[in-house]
Amino acid sequence: MATWISMDEACRQLGVRPQTVYAYVSRGKLEVMPDATDTRRSLYRAEDVVGLAKRKQAGRKHETLAANTLFGAEPSIPTALCSFMRGHLYYRGQEAVALAQTATLEEAARLLWGAEQSVDFSSGEQVPPNTFVPGRLAAFTALASLAATGHSTRGRVTRVLHDEAQCLVSSLATAFGAQPQGRQALHLRFAQGWGQTEHVGELLRVAMVLLADHELTSSAFAARIAASTGASLPACLLAGLTTLSGPLHGDASGRVHALFGEVERLGEEQVVNHYLSAALPLAGFGHPIYPDGDPRAAALLAMFKPPDAIARFIAKVTSLTGLLPNIDVALAALVARYQLPSDAAFGLFATARSVGLLAHSIEQLGVAQVIRPRGRYVGVMPDLPSVNRNLR
Repeated sequence: MATWISMDEACRQLGVRPQTVYAYVSRGKLEVMPDATDTRRSLYRAEDVVGLAKRKQAGRKHETLAANTLFGAEPSIPTALCSFMRGHLYYRGQEAVALAQTATLEEAARLLWGAEQSVDFSSGEQVPPNTFVPGRLAAFTALASLAATGHSTRGRVTRVLHDEAQCLVSSLATAFGAQPQGRQALHLRFAQGWGQTEHVGELLRVAMVLLADHELTSSAFAARIAASTGASLPACLLAGLTTLSGPLHGDASGRVHALFGEVERLGEEQVVNHYLSAALPLAGFGHPIYPDGDPRAAALLAMFKPPDAIARFIAKVTSLTGLLPNIDVALAALVARYQLPSDAAFGLFATARSVGLLAHSIEQLGVAQVIRPRGRYVGVMPDLPSVNRNLR
């Protein structure tokens, strides 16, 4: 037999105002009956109230989980590509720093893509016209054109997607200034395009392998969203790279480059004192995933000596803050040491990470569902339909 409760009790159990109870009634979620002792009042079915309260509590838990999923407290997408274990980065179970000692970006791509054949970043690329100026404008323009005309990833075998992916990486590298001719490994093409020696090319090789992937970053998530809709590979890559271009993500080395410019003009002592006395953040130091220091930065910085002022600056910041340099400092220091093009750090990062973004895009194709997070509305509440006042 049903139990009936008053408006006050219903509001208390649900934690809402009377207007919300009326809305539940109007939507058929809450059964109501007149109070036999007072015809001006209504009674509400207790079982319905209990059910609504349980669903409301479950909704709160779901909102909390959804928010945490999007902002890093919980993993949200299963992946076999990349992981962090005890302060180290792994590509499909292989430690990235150890892999970077000998592997080329091509070999890292074969590992991350799970490709059966060797990856070749010198074949089948779309060479830009002779009038193009290397840099991110050329890279994004070329990629946008390919995205506008590309074929959906759906209904195509993985081998074909791998062939297309290697052409995309090659074209991207050329747009950022890598030598377009020859069949050399990609790091040597970059060294030649930037007028550097093979020794510098070796440093570029290590840097790019270390940058190939970094688990489910915001750019990887963006690429996966595009892939889940069946978008073309260049469209997936474009979605990922536009996200990567933000100064709080892949273009963080640009902030470090600007910081290094201040050091060169004013000296490390004045710059450090200014930033620390004003409690300003120092770009490129510390990393939330690596509390004991970014192993990628340590591996790369061990291979060359930054310019003296920058080396003193890094040492002073580390001494005064306890924060170690991350990969963005290492990249900016590499650019400064060998006087690479001003946008070289982003070009290296974008080209290398395109391997990981494409790996995430292809992996996402194994999931049939479209990624579609739900919004949690916190704006002005709309007017609800009026309730028949006879229900009171």
